[in-house]
Amino acid sequence: MCERVFRPLAHPLVLVFARLRVPPPVVVAAAGVAGVAAAVELGRGSLLAAALLVQLKTLLDNADGQLARLTGRVSAFGRYLDSEVDLLVNAGLFAALGWRAGQAPLVLAAFLALTSVLSLNFNAERLSRAAVAEPEAGGRATALLRHVYGLVYAPQDRLAEAIVVRRPALAGTSAVSLLANLGMSTQLAAFGLLMALGHPLAFAWLALTELVVIALVLLPRRVPQEEVA
Repeated sequence: MCERVFRPLAHPLVLVFARLRVPPPVVVAAAGVAGVAAAVELGRGSLLAAALLVQLKTLLDNADGQLARLTGRVSAFGRYLDSEVDLLVNAGLFAALGWRAGQAPLVLAAFLALTSVLSLNFNAERLSRAAVAEPEAGGRATALLRHVYGLVYAPQDRLAEAIVVRRPALAGTSAVSLLANLGMSTQLAAFGLLMALGHPLAFAWLALTELVVIALVLLPRRVPQEEVA
């Protein structure tokens, strides 16, 4: 969804933003506003509006990175801001879903499941490619975002790294390609579709199913006794 749909759709926006000299963090913030607005509309029961706003959020989310690379304004501040805005939007959407559906335990479990799937997705891709130094210079705002990132994402990153160490195939081309299809763009596209169809709670079950399937794949495989002999 990212490469075939949202990234191409975002490209004309990127060209406009570049011409207007819009800073990439402003696009990140706009994506966050669209995501929070989607959560508000979901909480109000305006499912179609929420679905459209979620897709707008995804479109802008695909524009900020392109804009940063095109204009040579890639920064640690933007990277941290993007990750933390995504988490804030997801938390808002699931909170609105839980409040609207009256299924708080189920929705909380689904939020944790989705966060785990996205973390594994990100880290499997990161560990599959050669390390690339990213700009870390910045002021107090960057340091603050880096600290928040360390508190929120560092435990997830360490867990994902440990899983990949135990299952090196997860960093292979096939596994990374499969996990890439469970990325943020695809997840929010599915969430938006289910909202538009009037069944937003189905996304909670979808997120849980994804985690269960991945967990089953990661379970140690028992070697048959005859092979051991």
